[in-house]
Amino acid sequence: MDRKTALKNADFVVTQFRVGGLQARAMDERFHLKYGVLGQETTGPGGFAKALRTIPVILEICKDIEELCPEAWLINFTNPSGIITETVLKHTKTKCIGLCNVPIHMTMNIAKILEVEPKDIFIDFVGLNHLLWGKKVWYKEKDVTPKIIEAFLDGESLTMKNIADLKWDGEFLRALNMVPCPYHRYYYMTDTLVKEEKLLVDSGKGTRAEQVQEVERVLFKKYSDPSLDVKPKELEKRGGAYYSEAAVSLISAIYNNKREVHVVNTRNNGTIVQLPEDSVIEVNCLIDSRGATPLSYKERLPIEISGLIQQVKSYEVLAVEAAVKGDINKALMALVANPLVPSVGTAKSLLKDLLEINKDYLPQFMEKQW
Repeated sequence: MDRKTALKNADFVVTQFRVGGLQARAMDERFHLKYGVLGQETTGPGGFAKALRTIPVILEICKDIEELCPEAWLINFTNPSGIITETVLKHTKTKCIGLCNVPIHMTMNIAKILEVEPKDIFIDFVGLNHLLWGKKVWYKEKDVTPKIIEAFLDGESLTMKNIADLKWDGEFLRALNMVPCPYHRYYYMTDTLVKEEKLLVDSGKGTRAEQVQEVERVLFKKYSDPSLDVKPKELEKRGGAYYSEAAVSLISAIYNNKREVHVVNTRNNGTIVQLPEDSVIEVNCLIDSRGATPLSYKERLPIEISGLIQQVKSYEVLAVEAAVKGDINKALMALVANPLVPSVGTAKSLLKDLLEINKDYLPQFMEKQW
């Protein structure tokens, strides 16, 4: 079935795609290492490359949605989810909510630490996609955040399959007094993770994408066996846990007007006063037939995290503008704004390499070199 046939009269559209496949992801995870710069598939220069490749495609999909199912809700999983969702909400008429498995992953694991049911805890989430903090963890109206922090320091972990399980610094975590998401390691442990990534590449183990390619090779071979009747253990080596549960729950909440609380990517609309009204944030929202409504309003970010959030949001806004317009100057400024890029000179070198590597996917930039 082609895309237009699939979209006709749809009520919900779910997007989860990777332009260039795992081969492109592998390039995203390698090209910046020679500059001593960290960049995962959704953060840093690697995430920027993925965003530039993905945005033109999501805009084409939204054109089809506007024509064939204009009342449909787009539930976007495609990474970087916050940037892609912001693109859709700023540059199309499509109704869109961005979804990530990090919040549900954190909730499930914190519930395990507390030995309680996930439905019995509430985490006051605030931030951006892959830059999300749990300001407070509540269990039966009791603040148990300090207990979770101490559990981290005693060896408990919220990390994911695609992120190195590095131990948090105790003094830092107690001073922060919030629960960081696994992706914060890229910002708070940058030098250590650069060394880790270089070591993996130099040792021949390869980047995460290259490891996943091998896992998928084994999986597809097993799936070709018609007698297979158990879940292959290799699936445990892949990320993406809880994605299906989060998606089905969100769609059900919209369709059935459930007025449930979900953590999603949606338009700010005054929720966080330090960020632009039209920027996309990741927060607890009430979900009903109208979509997502953030639970808080005119909230001020804690000073401990506001600077990093504002800097990353500046990068995201510039990244969207660069991709939509094919603007090489905006692309440069996006990399300069990214906290994982140390200097203007490095940003220029990264951008030159990125555009050359991705020239088949980014024709809008090819005639605009300096």
